[in-house]
Amino acid sequence: MLSTATNVQARPAAVAPRPAVAVPKVAAPVSAMTFRNSPMPVRSILLGVPSMRRSFACAAAAPAAEETFQYQAEVDRLMDMIVNSLYSNREVFLRELISNASDALDKARFVSLTQPEILKGKEELEIRINYDKEKNTIIIEDTGIGMSREQLLSNLGTIARSGTRKFMEMMKEAKGDSNLIGQFGVGFYSAFLVADKVRVQTKSHEDDKQWLWEAAAGSHQYTVREDTDAPLGRGTRVTLFLKEDAAEMADQVMLQRLIKQYSQFISFPIKLYSSKKEPKKVVDEEATARKQEQADKKAEEKGEEKKPVEPVMKTEYEEKFDWRLQNENKPIWTRNPKDVSEDSYNEFFKQTFSEFLDPLAHVHFNVEGTIEFAAILYIPGMAPFEQQSMMQRSKSIKLYVKRVFISDEFDEDLMPRYLSFIKGVVDSSDLPLNVSREILQESRITRVIRKQLVRRSLEMIEDLAGKEGGEDYKTFWENFGRNLKIGVIEDSENREKLSKLLRFYSSKSMEEGAGSMTSLEQYTSRMRSGQKSIYYMAADSVEVARAAPFVEKLVKKGLEVLYLTEPIDEAMVTNMGKFGDYELVDVSKEGLQLEDDAEEAKKTEEFAKQYQGVTDFLKKSLGEKVEKVTVSNRLTDSPCALVTSKFGWSANMERIMRTQAMGDARSLEYMKGRKILEINPEHDIIKGLKTLLDEKDEERAGDLAELLFETSLITSGFQVDSPKDYAGKVFTLMKIALGYDISAPEQPAAAAAAPAAAAEPVVAEVVDPNDPWSKKK
Repeated sequence: MLSTATNVQARPAAVAPRPAVAVPKVAAPVSAMTFRNSPMPVRSILLGVPSMRRSFACAAAAPAAEETFQYQAEVDRLMDMIVNSLYSNREVFLRELISNASDALDKARFVSLTQPEILKGKEELEIRINYDKEKNTIIIEDTGIGMSREQLLSNLGTIARSGTRKFMEMMKEAKGDSNLIGQFGVGFYSAFLVADKVRVQTKSHEDDKQWLWEAAAGSHQYTVREDTDAPLGRGTRVTLFLKEDAAEMADQVMLQRLIKQYSQFISFPIKLYSSKKEPKKVVDEEATARKQEQADKKAEEKGEEKKPVEPVMKTEYEEKFDWRLQNENKPIWTRNPKDVSEDSYNEFFKQTFSEFLDPLAHVHFNVEGTIEFAAILYIPGMAPFEQQSMMQRSKSIKLYVKRVFISDEFDEDLMPRYLSFIKGVVDSSDLPLNVSREILQESRITRVIRKQLVRRSLEMIEDLAGKEGGEDYKTFWENFGRNLKIGVIEDSENREKLSKLLRFYSSKSMEEGAGSMTSLEQYTSRMRSGQKSIYYMAADSVEVARAAPFVEKLVKKGLEVLYLTEPIDEAMVTNMGKFGDYELVDVSKEGLQLEDDAEEAKKTEEFAKQYQGVTDFLKKSLGEKVEKVTVSNRLTDSPCALVTSKFGWSANMERIMRTQAMGDARSLEYMKGRKILEINPEHDIIKGLKTLLDEKDEERAGDLAELLFETSLITSGFQVDSPKDYAGKVFTLMKIALGYDISAPEQPAAAAAAPAAAAEPVVAEVVDPNDPWSKKK
């Protein structure tokens, strides 16, 4: 199992390899190790020159009862530095030791193909884990290839030595195939993250004797001797004597969690000696006694002979310890997609990600070539109850290296944040086990994996959108539509693909039925001949958008208008700019060009000339409140509307930005769009205003202009500066409608009541003190 313990982890290409590898302070007898009474220079040992190999051979030739090997001080400091920087989470010790055990089992299986006799007497290839809370120990044992004394010294005695790497080189020469996890440097030495002392007992088929390797934390030496304990038969047993602050590791629940988290897909069975409460039927003595007493009493009353009753049974739970399999879930991504059923994919999704609904879609693929990896991606059946913040790390993608779990905490290394809802597993053979965020960010392998995951995810969503009926995609859009809109803003490379997946309410889709939505491709397919733009209206609801004055003429002319009802929509379409050859146009902004015929264009020009006096007067009356006043080509039912300048915020965006908790008042003033008042010359109110101006009644026309402006603020989606003043004007109109003469001065109520009170005569009253009715209660 530990033959891979000291293999060197592959470094990124940008980092120059060093002669030493990460190893804990404790044990790692290193390539810089010297034997006692050995005059060999430290440099030659570190470089692995032939003199070192001869020294090992001499040590192996004459074994003592117990031999002690000492570390060099420089190597001791090096090991301390590396172990403290390499592992940020000490829980990975179990992952590393189980991976080593899996390697040893793989070697045994491979060797048994040509030497089947090595499995005799111990055919099971498995990993067993036991713990003892009282002794504060954890034992990991495998029935793998084991190690001879020479292999033990070599594999656990040199930093630059790698049993797994050497074995794979031999396999390549023999053109064999195996599934070794190895290829990483100091997995074995991670045991010293949690252990004060580590003991290794091992037996190889190549050696008649069983050997014991032992090292303590903080010591500068380790020992090797012949093991006289109970024979292992074949394999390796690692005993960890835990530190005081790591005592919680010797716990059944903790070990089960670590195995499930990191090693549940290891191809060999992992068994934990654990307890389980099993039901057992036993006699309920008290209930049986009561039942017997009642039966005896009835027998006495009837004068019958007493008879024993059937015992009353109850269920008790007995705690039983046994070797229980921990990795029942199989890595289906290693199988051919044709051999995996739909139910198997769904069940794997529910077990792996703790979901209770079947996924909406999945994709299973393998990438082969210079970089190889396998992956399964899922679209969940529903969004989480509490949508995670887009700024938090996603835990949706689980990264494995040769079926060993590495991490599920990534920023945007494997998936962009707008696709953070996609869940899946990725298993790469090219990444190192001791992978870190820095390695992921710098690795070319990671960039290739990320690009493939994004492409396959978008293809999976496209396939879902193309399904007949569209109910699944409707469910998807309700749950994850906002994510795709964020993608349109952030992912310029895939913006075209994402834009085809967008869905909107529109003036025509609402006619087809409540809740119906349309895509941009469907919109363009319904466009009128000669239409050059895609029109949209942004508001906080479909009802508000449909009632907006800006869409009146477009809907009447049969031009479809998209209703953008989410806060992110307007920012998204601004980033899009175009869809295909069609420009996206906001109908609430100035410069709206409709495909009018020549007659309508001529009519608009005539109205502009006729109402020149009205527009000039309104501009003069409103002053800086509006930039200009023009005759509208978009209104039919409303007398007027306020549109914004082309390059400023719309009314909807201004409303959204006002609600931002961290909004900047200075940028709000700077980005607000300039207001332009458009009037409808065919509306009765505008005609009446023109009549007032023709009659030179500018006072009443001015009041009407103020009321028109403030009303159009509301109907156009803006806020009225002074709701109280606006309400006063409305109340005045209500009085006029009720027949009051608002021109007559009003008398204060107190002043009007005073003369009336003075005119009433005062009558004296005689009161009889003996009158009983005059007494007040």
